[in-house]
Amino acid sequence: MAATAGAEGAATAGLHPAVADYLSHLEVERRMSAHTLDAYRRDLAALAQWATAQGHDDLLALDSAAVRAFVAAEHRRGLSPKSLQRRLSGCRSFFQWLLKHGRVVANPASGVRAPQVPRKLPQVLDVDEAVALVEVPTDAPLGLRDRALLELFYSSGLRLSELRLLRWRDLDLEQGLVTVLGKGSRQRTVPVGSHACRALAEWRAEPAAGGAPGAVPGPEAPVFPGRGGAPITARAIQLRLRALGQRQGLFKHVHPHMLRHSFASHVLESSGDLRGVQELLGHADIATTQIYTHLDFQHLAKVYDDAHPRAKRRK
Repeated sequence: MAATAGAEGAATAGLHPAVADYLSHLEVERRMSAHTLDAYRRDLAALAQWATAQGHDDLLALDSAAVRAFVAAEHRRGLSPKSLQRRLSGCRSFFQWLLKHGRVVANPASGVRAPQVPRKLPQVLDVDEAVALVEVPTDAPLGLRDRALLELFYSSGLRLSELRLLRWRDLDLEQGLVTVLGKGSRQRTVPVGSHACRALAEWRAEPAAGGAPGAVPGPEAPVFPGRGGAPITARAIQLRLRALGQRQGLFKHVHPHMLRHSFASHVLESSGDLRGVQELLGHADIATTQIYTHLDFQHLAKVYDDAHPRAKRRK
């Protein structure tokens, strides 16, 4: 406990007291990840540093003009529109929390807008590429693990963090279900396909899955153990997927989120059920899921161009 308290103190040292209180709220009550907390900490520290440099003695007394000037200064400093949007979102959430608790009379960031971010469609694998990737040889070193990992990624559309932290108790291979804790500590249960269930069962029977020769993994054991029996690291998965993509002859840069994008695109392409895809992905806002409708339209447009005799455009 003393070590934890020391770490928390170091993380909030030098921050404005209101910022420290807000970060504590995000960590304890909202249970946000360390990565998300670090992003909020950086954004609010940048705001506080700018305010001090501009002679604003009280961070809580900033008005909309000051917040707009802060965003403009960050833009001149070279921040991308996406980074500016994230920074402004952090400021907006901070002041909204202060407003809720009566520490400010208005949210000065509520009416401020960041530059528009050009929408970039995610890159996906087509069905043939996805099948070629997941069907890695199981007789290779760690082949059973690689097959189980790839099949589960593509079968259930899990995030990298969700997959790497899985315990065997989270999987019901008989029913073909997996339960994960996603963003915002939202729990969801999603189907696991038959190929993935079979690959996972074969991997569980492998001695290496127990973290030691001859060991059988128990319910609390990580599905994909790394060194010392702890869950495999995110970086190890990323590097492994890149290597497997190259080994399987794919020319695209394969990464974990590409399999999640491919899962969503292929399910939507076949079903047309946007709300269902939203639930499977664990998106809180359906607007996040709607990007896959653009991918689906691109697929239909390609089919049309390839099939219709008078559809092809002249170059």
